[in-house]
Amino acid sequence: MATTKDYRDFIVEQLSLLTGITCRSMMGEYLLYYNNILFGGIYDNRFLVKIVKGNQKYNMTKQIPYKGAKPMYMIENIENKEFLREIVIETCKDLPVKKQNKS
Repeated sequence: MATTKDYRDFIVEQLSLLTGITCRSMMGEYLLYYNNILFGGIYDNRFLVKIVKGNQKYNMTKQIPYKGAKPMYMIENIENKEFLREIVIETCKDLPVKKQNKS
């Protein structure tokens, strides 16, 4: 089941405390970036973030975004914008910046 645009819009709105959030469509699902850092995505109407050392303290549930993928953490408390901001920032501290295409 692909993620609905309504759910995508809701998650992007919940991340509105962060400037620099971008969302990229990928085969019916959505990749999420913060300041060019790929930190997670929206898969089957689930908000998932990459597992890194900095976000393990939140005790989130591991989920598989799609068959054959590495596990990610599912964020269940999607109503709290401050909590989401904190998780995204902590996650991105341990991830590399996306390389820009040189044209």
